[in-house]
Amino acid sequence: MRSVLPLILCLLATSLQAQPLRIAMEGQFPPFEELDESGQLKGFNVDIAQALCQAMAVECQLLRFAWDDLIPALDTQRADLILASMSITEARQQRVDFTAKYAQTPAYFFARKNLINEVIVTPRRIAGKRVGVQQGTTYERLLDDKYAAHVQLQRFESAALMYQALAAGQVDLVLDDAVSGFFGFLETPHGQGFEQVGNKVVSPRHFGQGQGIAVRKGDTALRERLDRALAVILGNGVYKRIEQRYFKHFSVY
Repeated sequence: MRSVLPLILCLLATSLQAQPLRIAMEGQFPPFEELDESGQLKGFNVDIAQALCQAMAVECQLLRFAWDDLIPALDTQRADLILASMSITEARQQRVDFTAKYAQTPAYFFARKNLINEVIVTPRRIAGKRVGVQQGTTYERLLDDKYAAHVQLQRFESAALMYQALAAGQVDLVLDDAVSGFFGFLETPHGQGFEQVGNKVVSPRHFGQGQGIAVRKGDTALRERLDRALAVILGNGVYKRIEQRYFKHFSVY
């Protein structure tokens, strides 16, 4: 009698392949990720995720996690990948593997109009100011390293709470992604009377070389599939159409 083990393994592999690819994101980083009126995820990252899944011919499931729980969700196999504007840094590469970058946007400070008139913002030029930042981000690490000795740092669980504090006058400045700050705050009613201030904040040591898609350490097969799919949507115009849908005056790649 022939062994049924090969058949069982084949059926198991087929079953595993049929499982949806679970994509983790925060959902509080407009216009990259946010919730619509019905509570569904929408935004640039959502559309990129769906385009990648289509290119890979797989079903995908979008899952929301708090920013600080994104990598733990990957570690504990509650998600298969993270697509959440996560910067590729040396520290994170110790915990996860990244695809090639799929976006790269600069960082800027945002403040009430005419509060900061410096062309170049330095720690000493904003000494004593209250500066808000989302905790667990590369922006927090930069502020800790370069600004903490001169300013009053206030940390927030999400970008939304950070901008609420800025609008309410609880902080003087915030540091954030340029696109998120522009579309997620300045272009909203709460952002009236505020502006992007100073120069672009550049720090490859803190911000890495762009934003990538994170997979579990050692999951080479999934990382390579994602890289191939990313190359497809970059080459066939799909990425560009998604980019222009959200950022008519910006390039995020």
